[in-house]
Amino acid sequence: MSHALHEPILDWYSAHHRDLPWRTADASAWGVLVSEFMLQQTPVARVLPVYETWLTRWPTPAALAADEPGEAVRSWGRLGYPRRALRLHGAATAIVDRHEGEVPSGHEDLLALPGVGEYTAAAVASFAFRQRHIVLDTNVRRVIGRTIDAVEYPPQATTPAERRTATTLLPTDADTAATWAVAIMELGALVCTAKSPRCVGCPVAALCAWRLAGKPAYEGPARRGQTYAGTDRQVRGKLLAVLRDHEGPVSQAELDAVWPEPVQRARALDGLVADGLVEPIAAGVYRLPGRRPS
Repeated sequence: MSHALHEPILDWYSAHHRDLPWRTADASAWGVLVSEFMLQQTPVARVLPVYETWLTRWPTPAALAADEPGEAVRSWGRLGYPRRALRLHGAATAIVDRHEGEVPSGHEDLLALPGVGEYTAAAVASFAFRQRHIVLDTNVRRVIGRTIDAVEYPPQATTPAERRTATTLLPTDADTAATWAVAIMELGALVCTAKSPRCVGCPVAALCAWRLAGKPAYEGPARRGQTYAGTDRQVRGKLLAVLRDHEGPVSQAELDAVWPEPVQRARALDGLVADGLVEPIAAGVYRLPGRRPS
């Protein structure tokens, strides 16, 4: 099955894609899985140095699974959404327990790993194992919405209609489909961007329904930008930074020093404990999570 969008986007990708370590010919399936966890809601530029350090320290799932989950949280640094680090540690442990330390190639086996949802399972199966799956991230959804549906932005959550459209666009050949999945994603990341699309440099500008319709303005629900300053997320980040920077336990007084408002600080700390990111080990003493009893 061929679509008019295929050739120009695939040719553009061949000439203009970024050289990223998880896309190289020798990238392991584990490296691809790690990249997908890290890239959730985090820009490539912030991921790259952490990714390189992570794979140097933990080149295999077994290496990570053998270490403390708190070390995964520590090495996650300031990527944000640190529960991803715990989930990645859980996925590594499951890979060791269920798949002899090798990242499984089957979509259903991937989907059964802790922290792996439909998108990540499809992405790893496609990018690491060259299988034929629709891989729908925000960038892909935006490109499809503009080129096919003539809308500036896709719905806030993926719809069945989007999945049907993405399926009709998927090349029949598995290897081509895998390249298509990353090519259309790259187009959304570099050209068909959310705020300032570079239509002049777009390889499918002549085919884009949104451009041909005069670029009608978005009419859906308000798209709210995420705030950070003063939120519980910021407080959580400051508390975790103290714990990451200490090799041993941290006292309540050291944590109290990073945020002046006691109610919000306590709420943020309670949330970190509830999420398994911080472990109380005595009254007023905390550490990053240790290994759970087997």
